[in-house]
Amino acid sequence: MADFHGVMPYLVSPIDTQGRILTDVLGKLSSDLIKAGVHGLTPLGSTGEFAYLNREQRHTVVQATIEAANKRVPVIAGVASTSTQDAADQARAYQKLGADGILAILEAYFPLKDAQIEAYFRAIADAVDIPVVLYTNPNFQRSDLSLDVIAKLAAHPRIRYIKDASTNTGRLLSIMNRCPELKVFSASAHIPAAVMLIGGVGWMAGPACVIPRQSVRLYDLCRAGKWSEAMTLQRELWRINEAFARFNLAACIKAGLQSQGYAVGDPVPPQAALTAEERKVVAGIIAQLP
Repeated sequence: MADFHGVMPYLVSPIDTQGRILTDVLGKLSSDLIKAGVHGLTPLGSTGEFAYLNREQRHTVVQATIEAANKRVPVIAGVASTSTQDAADQARAYQKLGADGILAILEAYFPLKDAQIEAYFRAIADAVDIPVVLYTNPNFQRSDLSLDVIAKLAAHPRIRYIKDASTNTGRLLSIMNRCPELKVFSASAHIPAAVMLIGGVGWMAGPACVIPRQSVRLYDLCRAGKWSEAMTLQRELWRINEAFARFNLAACIKAGLQSQGYAVGDPVPPQAALTAEERKVVAGIIAQLP
């Protein structure tokens, strides 16, 4: 199985007002990110607005990303559903398209108990022959992965990674201590350099779409153990995370990319695009970064 590590941007899903995925824009963005040195691409994460796209749109996003990557870097495709069967079907379909891994996300309407949550993720891993990354984001998800469930799932031969967006770095350390076989990716809600310091293998995050070179440089400094230099850079880059925390994440990343010349369109309604003033704030912060 492939070894996932490093900077893996959560890609936006470029879309026009008619709901058509802009595959040419997504392809150019993906290729430019690879040229900037990122270690993988993750379509249909939170920044990819997976919760607002239909099945056909999601399929198109994954296919376009895989074609653009052309095996240069791994593509870890997001799978999300309220239905276990639907999630397993998505995972199989994306593996057939050529995805190198699956980012498993749980959507929930009615609350679920641990046994059902475990069964959902296990079904996704059982459906494919490629590595699975567990994704938990308790700020937006109705049902979260407990440490007990994570420990049980870590025994599955294909569940080899987790991205935890809880903002609780102590929880990440608990996961590492309890499940040493599970590799941990940071989220934009965490400080990536701090997660690398405690044993993380990289980060999957939307901001890496707009600051790929700086993100890769930060990762390289962490891997080299140059923590003083890494923290100096991290402090500079954290300003963009602070800006994104103020606004809708997908709207923020899309506005940032538009300021860089990518016609990615606006967020899918009912989400709102940033105002002209908010766009200036985002573009100004990006322009000032090293």
